[in-house]
Amino acid sequence: MSNTILVGAQWGDEGKGKIIDFLTQQADIVVRAQGGANAGHTVIVGTTQYILHLIPSGILRKRTTCVIGNGVVIDPIGLVEEIDGLKKSGIDPAGRLHVSDAAHMVFPYHKAIDAAREALKGKDRIGTTMRGIGPAYGDKVDRVGLRMGSILNVKRFAEQLQQAIKNNNALLKSLGATPLPVKRTMESVLKAARRLKPYVTNTVQLLHEASSKKKRILFEGAQGTFLDIDHGTYPYVTSSNTTAGGMCTGSGIAPNRIDRVIGVAKAYTTRVGEGPMPSEDRIVGDLLHGMGREYGATTGRERRCGWFDVVTVRQAAMLNGITDLAVTNLDGLDTLESVKVCVGYLLNGKRVDHQPSDLRQLAKCRAVYETFPGWQSPTDKIRTWKALPLNARRYAKALARLTGTKLSHASVGPARSQTITL
Repeated sequence: MSNTILVGAQWGDEGKGKIIDFLTQQADIVVRAQGGANAGHTVIVGTTQYILHLIPSGILRKRTTCVIGNGVVIDPIGLVEEIDGLKKSGIDPAGRLHVSDAAHMVFPYHKAIDAAREALKGKDRIGTTMRGIGPAYGDKVDRVGLRMGSILNVKRFAEQLQQAIKNNNALLKSLGATPLPVKRTMESVLKAARRLKPYVTNTVQLLHEASSKKKRILFEGAQGTFLDIDHGTYPYVTSSNTTAGGMCTGSGIAPNRIDRVIGVAKAYTTRVGEGPMPSEDRIVGDLLHGMGREYGATTGRERRCGWFDVVTVRQAAMLNGITDLAVTNLDGLDTLESVKVCVGYLLNGKRVDHQPSDLRQLAKCRAVYETFPGWQSPTDKIRTWKALPLNARRYAKALARLTGTKLSHASVGPARSQTITL
């Protein structure tokens, strides 16, 4: 495997963490390049489940180096908790985890502002994870944010943090929210900062040196294409670029160093939060929720569910330059007699084969379906492509064909061993 980007081809929660974990057996370095603790990548190894929010999934492989790039917004308190959780499981990230000195930080006041703004929006809420991601990226764009490199000078950082808390307490009061206690907030952040100092470095230099030595680098995307701040279903999006371009700017690796882009898509469609979703269908949701599936790893919220949407994934392939498609959660459809696929939209009686940028138009789109025969046979114990039921193989291949991609992986469960390579 050469330098590879892995991105979500839907609205997030596609199973990227599991596919990343499978691919890390061939990678030397795994990089997170955007988003923050709003990501929830679930990986099951044997009987142990790991839910990672900031640390790349490659940390579960002892020989793999992991990098949190400059494009990520990092909650220092949350990152320390994640490190400690891994240590309790027998995994010590020391020496293998490197954090960009140019990555911006998420503080308790960002979370409080996130919650206060969402509350004020009422029925027009975005449906954020309340992890402070948007306000942190807002500070970055406003050029008032604090970066990880700041913690290397503890005295100066403490002064900057104190002033930032006071400034944002004034904002919280204006939003009708309770200001944060300055001393206690500072103590919790500074305690985490002291723990993180050994991890902070110039990761751009680190990655370029690795690339020059022909190390294999795997870029782990968070969220999904249609949560991208520029190309997603705005305003119901995240605050970063979740597409392949964001992996380059968020890591400092040039596009011409990338050899392969893998898109991950569920065998159906899900999304968390608000916004139009043309193929949404309660039948699919009731089926999956009844199986105990499709609850957010970060929020625990019930995901909205629907049939596979070719329009969205084909557009994701175009935006990201997806070469390979990994279809996950194929086993979620095992019991169905027939499976529907949204192959296009009808907007005011006319066929539409792309997502309209205008959300009002997208909300009016009605799915055009093609029906495929189901396989009505359990697939979770199957480990080879040829052993899959014929209709399951035909269905997965059809998804790749309809989206203009090449099928590279099929997943029939959350465990590392439940990944099939074609």
